[in-house]
Amino acid sequence: MVRELRTQDTHCSIAQAAAVVGDWWSLLIVREVARGHRRFDELLGELGISRKVLTERLRHLVDHGVLTREPYQTGPVRHEYVLTDAGWALTPVLITMQDWADRWLQGDGSLTGSADPEGVEASRVHALLSTRLPWPLTLPVTLAAGGGTPTHTSPGAALTAEESPRGATVTQKSLSGVATAQESLPGAVAAQESLPGAVAAQESLPGAVAAQEALPGVAATREAPRGISTAQEPPYATTAAQQAILGEAGRLDVVADAPATVIFVYPATGMPAPLPPGWGQVPGAAGCTLENRLFRDRMPEFAAHGVAVHGVSTQRPDEQAAFATAEGIPFPLFSDMDLRFAAALRLPTFRAGHALRLKRAILVVDRHRVVRHTIFPVLDIPKAVEESLVIATSIAADR
Repeated sequence: MVRELRTQDTHCSIAQAAAVVGDWWSLLIVREVARGHRRFDELLGELGISRKVLTERLRHLVDHGVLTREPYQTGPVRHEYVLTDAGWALTPVLITMQDWADRWLQGDGSLTGSADPEGVEASRVHALLSTRLPWPLTLPVTLAAGGGTPTHTSPGAALTAEESPRGATVTQKSLSGVATAQESLPGAVAAQESLPGAVAAQESLPGAVAAQEALPGVAATREAPRGISTAQEPPYATTAAQQAILGEAGRLDVVADAPATVIFVYPATGMPAPLPPGWGQVPGAAGCTLENRLFRDRMPEFAAHGVAVHGVSTQRPDEQAAFATAEGIPFPLFSDMDLRFAAALRLPTFRAGHALRLKRAILVVDRHRVVRHTIFPVLDIPKAVEESLVIATSIAADR
């Protein structure tokens, strides 16, 4: 039940906030609206709450400026609930609570940028399979720099000890000007090799998704949900014209208007700001520059199949812009510094350098915004890049 503010707490902002969103159901409603469940019946189904309690909590959140009602149809008029600026400002609170619980309640208290492949964080990421990302889902963006001309010639060149995964060595083999990883983490398959059991996209049967063997941290690909009707659903893609308008404002939809979008999320690169002390000792933290370089160097292959590649981190846009310029990154880098993307997908995080960082993960999303493949935790970066290429090109071929 929503509590009234006590007289003695009038000047306490913590108590003021708790009076608005401290109730169990109020927080979970904010969580679900951030995930894209904006309509009454959707919230009812996701939360398993009574209609009476949901109606009361929604009215409470609207009255306090956390949510607003917007019509989505006429005759009869029906409304959906949308987060206001004040509501979106709560997403860092939600992710901070999630991060605390992942580490101290669900975990053993240790700091890690990786995850147990059988743990709750992995379960949350893999549960995204066959779900549709909210539309629109726009973030501040740094567009491709310098036409994608790399200033470094090798994925592993000039990596500091903090940036390189422990024990990883990467050398270059030139293939028509494209650098590929020859060596990687122990047990890794070279990036230019196909995954065990993977069927090349051009050999797949019509309607089939490339087959693969189960790998640690990898959820098997599922076909898109059948029976999806676009006639009565919200738009799935932001059109080129809409993206151009958003781009002028420095924002883009994280899902491209393309047959498939590979979204790789990563903790942070070491340019221009130095990485926090001890970064290399945090499991799963190092390797972000390497990952960007590997995607950069495979970009011609992604582009040849019409596949978009998007990188996401919690770094500021100016930091991402400096990195993109220095490395000749040919794809957009999105800033989730406000943790809206993390909240929409409930992505795992860890805290380093007094900031929340996204744990490394890869999602392959189709044109209808349906998540078709997930890789989490990413235990082998070169293999994960190769795997995402195989899966995404297969989905693109099946358009």
